[in-house]
Amino acid sequence: MKLIKFLILAVSLGMLNSCYSFSGSSLKDEKTIQINEFPNNAPLVNPALSQQFSTDIQNRFLQRTTLKGTKENPDILVEGEITDYQISPTTISSNTQTTANGGTIQQSQNKLTITVKVHYENKVRPEASFDRTYSDEAAFNNTLSQSDIEGSQVKLVTERIINKIFNDIVANW
Repeated sequence: MKLIKFLILAVSLGMLNSCYSFSGSSLKDEKTIQINEFPNNAPLVNPALSQQFSTDIQNRFLQRTTLKGTKENPDILVEGEITDYQISPTTISSNTQTTANGGTIQQSQNKLTITVKVHYENKVRPEASFDRTYSDEAAFNNTLSQSDIEGSQVKLVTERIINKIFNDIVANW
């Protein structure tokens, strides 16, 4: 019985290892990375978005990989642009609030959508290079202030986009 359990465990670990490298990275021979600033070319411009996104994506790669940042002849080049930043109404809920004068107000939600175009160039493994567009969104109550939207909601959406980019470049599935 113990032998059967051991064999099942060994086979399971072997299958898991074939699907995912425990190193967590497909970047084995790459040593350097250059991440250029992502300009904000969206029709609606959040003035802090370009700098914040660029800094956050650089930090992600430099903190979670062994890659070293460089400005000259990098093994990996990541660049792109923010192409859309949009706040739009999404739903009107059935929740109502009674005002002081007895009227009712329906709660509604808005949606923040950010789209980023990315160029990834891998000089060590050119077949891994790509050009892709990433987009994500977050719904929020329409009572949030502009500073709350530009703080918490933008951070949430950009974090999700950076996760997608990072996983597409680094993950070894």
